[in-house]
Amino acid sequence: MESYNPENALLQARREFGEHGGVAPSISRSATFTVMHPGTMPEIFSGRKGPEQGGCFLYSRHFNPTVDVLSRYLAAMEGTEAGICTASGMSAISCAIMQLCKSGDHIVASECIYGGSHALLKSLLPQMSIKTTFVDITDLEAVKAAITPDTKVIYTETMGNPTLRIADIPALSGIAHEKNIKLVVDNTFSPLIFTPKVLGADVVVYSLTKYINGASDLIAGAVCGDKSFILDLMDLHTGRVMLLGPTMDPRVAFDVVQRIPHLPIRMREHSRRGAAMAKMLKEMNVKVTYPGLPSHPQHELAGKLGNDGYGFGGILALDCGTRKKAEELMDVLQNEESFGMIAVSLGYFDTLISCSGSSTSSEIDIEEQQKMGLSPGLLRIALGFTGDLDFRLAQMKRAVKKVLST
Repeated sequence: MESYNPENALLQARREFGEHGGVAPSISRSATFTVMHPGTMPEIFSGRKGPEQGGCFLYSRHFNPTVDVLSRYLAAMEGTEAGICTASGMSAISCAIMQLCKSGDHIVASECIYGGSHALLKSLLPQMSIKTTFVDITDLEAVKAAITPDTKVIYTETMGNPTLRIADIPALSGIAHEKNIKLVVDNTFSPLIFTPKVLGADVVVYSLTKYINGASDLIAGAVCGDKSFILDLMDLHTGRVMLLGPTMDPRVAFDVVQRIPHLPIRMREHSRRGAAMAKMLKEMNVKVTYPGLPSHPQHELAGKLGNDGYGFGGILALDCGTRKKAEELMDVLQNEESFGMIAVSLGYFDTLISCSGSSTSSEIDIEEQQKMGLSPGLLRIALGFTGDLDFRLAQMKRAVKKVLST
C-alpha cells in the first residue's frame, strides 16, 4: 500500500499567526464572542452562519479560534476533511460513537481495547439500548458473523491495548462499507505510524494526552473525519460534542499545538528504542510482544499498513506469567534501576510501566481478559526516550535476569 506522509501534510496545513503577527497562534480565552449586527445572531443559532459561513464565533463550547487551530492541524495530519478537539480521549470516543448510534443500534467491537472504552460499550451504552458484540478483530470471518441488520459501527484500535494486535483496517473498511457501516478507529498508540483514514476508516479518535501531547501534563482528545460528521458533532440541536459539552480549554489547545512539530522526531525515537528493547528481550527468551518482531502474528501486516520511517511504536507487552512476578519486575525497574515509573498512560518522554490486567484493563472481566489473551502477569511498557539506549538496555537486562530467571 502506498505510504502516506503525514509530516508533509502538516507542512501544507494553514499556518496560524498570533493576533499581532506572532509566530505562534494567539490564545483566545473568550467564553463568548461579539456579534457586530443584531440580525447575525439568529442566523448563527439557526446554523446558517458561522466562522466559515460569513458569520463569527459564537461561544467557546461551540467553536473557539485557538482550539480550531489544533483541530485543523490534526485533520491535516490524519488526512481528514476536518477535526474537533475535546476535553479527553474518552469524551472523543463517547461522542463519536453516540453520534453514529441511536437506541436499538448495534456495534461490533474489538475485544482487545482500552478498559474505559470496553466499559463504555459493555456497561453504559446498553443502558441506552445500544448493544455491542466483542470479537477478535484479527478474525475477519468473526467480524462478518457478528454483524446484524442493526449494526451501525465497527470499532477497533489500530494497535490493541495492551496485547498489541494490529487491525487490518483496509479489510475492515471493506466489510463495513459493504454493509453501510461506519468504521471508527482509535489510533492513540500509533500517531504518524498509521493513518487510519487513508487506510479506509471513516472516523479516527485520539487521546491527545498520550503521544501527540507527549508530556503527560494535560488531558485531551480529538475526533477526525469528514466535515459533515464534524459539523454533526457540533450541531446546536443534536451534536453530541456541542450538547454533552466536553470543551477543550484554549490554553490546552495552545500547548498541544506547540508540541505537534516535534511529534515525528519523538515517534521515531520511541520506535527505535522499542525495536532495540524487544530484540534484546526476545534474545533472552522473554515472552515479549512487539509488532516490529518477525514473531508478531501481524508483523507483515503492520509493515504493509504503516507509513515509511516511523517504525512500530514504543510499546512492549512483556508477559511475566503471574501478577506477583510482574509486580516484582516493576518494583525492580522503578525502585532499583530507575528505569521507569509505575504509572498508567503512555507517550511520555520517560518510561511508564503498568500491569494491565489490574490497572488499565481492570474494567474487563477476568474471563474476558483470558479470552483476549491478556495474562495477569502482562506488563505494558511504554518506553520513553531519556537516557542512553545502551544504558537502558543494560538496566532492563539486569532486572529481567534478577526477577524472571528465579
